[in-house]
Amino acid sequence: MTTVVKCPTCGKEVRWVPENRFRPFCSERCKQMDLGAWAAEKYRIGGADDETPPEDAPPTDTRQ
Repeated sequence: MTTVVKCPTCGKEVRWVPENRFRPFCSERCKQMDLGAWAAEKYRIGGADDETPPEDAPPTDTRQ
């Protein structure tokens, strides 16, 4: 039995098979739309913007 998932972008049903090179998306268009949303910072990973790292944490920016 083939697994069927919903495309995260449009909701269309997608067969989860090796032949579908865009999985979990239904098409390259939906894949690119999702990438664009990440690039435009429409998605966020949890946490507050004002959180400061602990003092013993290594620096994240190594530019001088």
